[in-house]
Amino acid sequence: MSNQKGFFQLFSKKIKQSIGPGKYEAYGIDVICPHCKHDQFIHGYAQLNTAFMSFLGLDFANRSAEIVTCDRCGYIQWFNKTVKRKYES
Repeated sequence: MSNQKGFFQLFSKKIKQSIGPGKYEAYGIDVICPHCKHDQFIHGYAQLNTAFMSFLGLDFANRSAEIVTCDRCGYIQWFNKTVKRKYES
Protein backbone atom coordinates (compact mmCIF):
# COMPACT_ATOMS: atom_id res chain seq x y z
CA MET A 1 0.00 0.00 0.00
CA SER A 2 2.82 2.45 0.85
CA ASN A 3 4.34 1.74 -2.58
CA GLN A 4 1.16 3.03 -4.25
CA LYS A 5 1.12 6.10 -2.00
CA GLY A 6 4.73 6.91 -2.95
CA PHE A 7 3.90 6.52 -6.64
CA PHE A 8 0.95 8.90 -6.43
CA GLN A 9 2.96 11.48 -4.46
CA LEU A 10 5.71 11.41 -7.09
CA PHE A 11 3.14 11.54 -9.91
CA SER A 12 1.42 14.53 -8.28
CA LYS A 13 4.75 16.35 -7.85
CA LYS A 14 5.65 15.85 -11.53
CA ILE A 15 2.23 17.11 -12.68
CA LYS A 16 2.58 20.27 -10.58
CA GLN A 17 6.09 20.89 -11.96
CA SER A 18 4.92 20.60 -15.58
CA ILE A 19 1.90 22.90 -15.26
CA GLY A 20 3.14 25.94 -13.34
CA PRO A 21 6.15 28.21 -13.75
CA GLY A 22 9.44 26.47 -14.32
CA LYS A 23 13.11 26.78 -15.17
CA TYR A 24 14.12 27.00 -18.83
CA GLU A 25 17.22 26.86 -20.98
CA ALA A 26 17.88 28.30 -24.41
CA TYR A 27 20.61 26.74 -26.55
CA GLY A 28 22.06 25.00 -23.48
CA ILE A 29 22.19 28.17 -21.34
CA ASP A 30 19.98 28.65 -18.27
CA VAL A 31 17.47 31.47 -18.67
CA ILE A 32 17.70 34.05 -15.88
CA CYS A 33 15.67 37.26 -15.63
CA PRO A 34 18.00 40.20 -16.34
CA HIS A 35 15.82 42.49 -14.22
CA CYS A 36 15.32 40.60 -10.93
CA LYS A 37 17.63 37.54 -11.41
CA HIS A 38 14.72 35.12 -10.85
CA ASP A 39 14.80 31.72 -12.60
CA GLN A 40 11.10 30.75 -12.78
CA PHE A 41 9.17 31.54 -15.97
CA ILE A 42 5.87 30.97 -17.73
CA HIS A 43 6.30 29.84 -21.34
CA GLY A 44 4.29 31.10 -24.30
CA TYR A 45 4.33 32.12 -27.96
CA ALA A 46 3.96 35.47 -29.72
CA GLN A 47 3.33 36.11 -33.38
CA LEU A 48 5.81 38.25 -35.31
CA ASN A 49 3.47 40.31 -37.48
CA THR A 50 4.65 42.25 -40.52
CA ALA A 51 2.86 45.24 -42.04
CA PHE A 52 2.66 43.66 -45.49
CA MET A 53 1.09 40.39 -44.30
CA SER A 54 -1.31 42.35 -42.08
CA PHE A 55 -2.29 44.49 -45.07
CA LEU A 56 -3.09 41.31 -47.02
CA GLY A 57 -5.00 39.84 -44.08
CA LEU A 58 -2.51 36.97 -43.79
CA ASP A 59 -1.30 37.51 -40.23
CA PHE A 60 -1.61 33.78 -39.54
CA ALA A 61 1.18 33.09 -42.05
CA ASN A 62 3.77 35.08 -40.07
CA ARG A 63 6.37 33.34 -37.94
CA SER A 64 6.10 33.17 -34.18
CA ALA A 65 8.65 33.51 -31.39
CA GLU A 66 8.87 31.70 -28.08
CA ILE A 67 8.59 33.90 -25.01
CA VAL A 68 9.18 33.35 -21.32
CA THR A 69 7.67 35.70 -18.74
CA CYS A 70 9.35 36.05 -15.35
CA ASP A 71 7.06 34.70 -12.64
CA ARG A 72 8.30 37.34 -10.17
CA CYS A 73 8.52 40.68 -12.02
CA GLY A 74 6.79 39.99 -15.37
CA TYR A 75 9.80 40.78 -17.59
CA ILE A 76 9.30 39.15 -21.01
CA GLN A 77 12.17 37.60 -22.96
CA TRP A 78 11.79 36.73 -26.64
CA PHE A 79 13.58 33.82 -28.33
CA ASN A 80 13.94 32.97 -32.00
CA LYS A 81 15.18 29.49 -31.09
CA THR A 82 13.50 26.80 -29.03
CA VAL A 83 13.53 27.13 -25.26
CA LYS A 84 13.34 23.92 -23.26
CA ARG A 85 11.84 23.42 -19.85
CA LYS A 86 14.23 21.93 -17.30
CA TYR A 87 12.71 19.20 -15.15
CA GLU A 88 14.12 18.52 -11.72
CA SER A 89 14.44 14.93 -10.62
